[in-house]
Amino acid sequence: MRSISGLMILVAAATFYLYLLSTNLPPGPKRKPSEDELEKSGEDSDPDPGLEEVRTLTFPSDLEELQELAELLKFYKTEHTAYVLLLFCSAYLYKQSFAIPGSSFLNMLAGALFGPWQGLFLACVLTTVGSTYCYLLSRTFGKQHIVRMFPDKVSLLQRKTEENRSSLFFFLLFLRFFPMTPNWFLNVTAPILNIPISIFFFSVLIGLIPYNFICVHTGVILSEISSLDDLFSWSTLMQLLAIALVALVPGALIKHYSQGTLKLDELDKNGHQLDKKLR
Repeated sequence: MRSISGLMILVAAATFYLYLLSTNLPPGPKRKPSEDELEKSGEDSDPDPGLEEVRTLTFPSDLEELQELAELLKFYKTEHTAYVLLLFCSAYLYKQSFAIPGSSFLNMLAGALFGPWQGLFLACVLTTVGSTYCYLLSRTFGKQHIVRMFPDKVSLLQRKTEENRSSLFFFLLFLRFFPMTPNWFLNVTAPILNIPISIFFFSVLIGLIPYNFICVHTGVILSEISSLDDLFSWSTLMQLLAIALVALVPGALIKHYSQGTLKLDELDKNGHQLDKKLR
C-alpha cells in the first residue's frame, strides 16, 4: 500500500508540474490581423497591431490534432525556443516515465518542430531517459503489483530472459526491434527480470532508433503537407519508402543474428497473443 501511495504522489506532482508549465506560458508571438479582423475593428478605431495566438495545449490523439499542435508550437517557437523545448521534453518524459501510450505522436511532433536530425536525437534521448525513469519507478514501487497483475506474461519473459542470459543485450535488442510485447511492458518488467540498468539503458537507446527514425521523419513529412493529395504524391511516397528501407536494415541484421544464437521459439508462438492482451 505504501508503494502505491508513493507512486500516486509522484504522478500527482508530475501532473501538477506539467499543468503549470502548459498553462503559465510567457507572452506568445503576435500575428498580423487578417483583413476581416481589420474591417471588424472599424476604420476610425486604432486596430491592435498584433493579436496574440490562442494557446490550447493538449496531448494529440490523432493526426489532425498533431498538425494543429505542431503549427501552434512552431509559431510560438519563433520567440520562445527554450520554453517550447522545455515543454516538449517535460511532456515526453511524463508519458514515458509513467508508461502512458502515445509516444509515436510525440516522436512525429519532434520531427515537425525540430527537424529530422535534431528531432531524432531528442526522441532517442528522451525515450531512453524516460524508459529508465519507468524502470526505476517499477523497481521502487511496482514490482509486486506487476507480478500480481500479469503473472503468466512475467513468467514467460523471465523464462526466455534466463534462457538468453548469455546474449542478454542482443535478446533485448531483438525485443525492441520486433516488439512481441509493448515497450511499456518491457520497461516495467525489466527490474523483475533482473536486467542490469546499464544494459537496459543502451538496449533502449539503440533498439528504438529505427522506430524513432520512422516516426520523426513521418512527422517532418506531415508538417510539410497541406492536403491528402500531397500525402499520396510520388515525392512523399518515395520518401516514406526510403525511410522504411533504412529502418529495416538494423532489424534484419539482428534477426539474422538471432536465428542461430537466441532462443525465441515460445515467444514466436505467443508473441502476437501476448501483445494483443496487453494493449
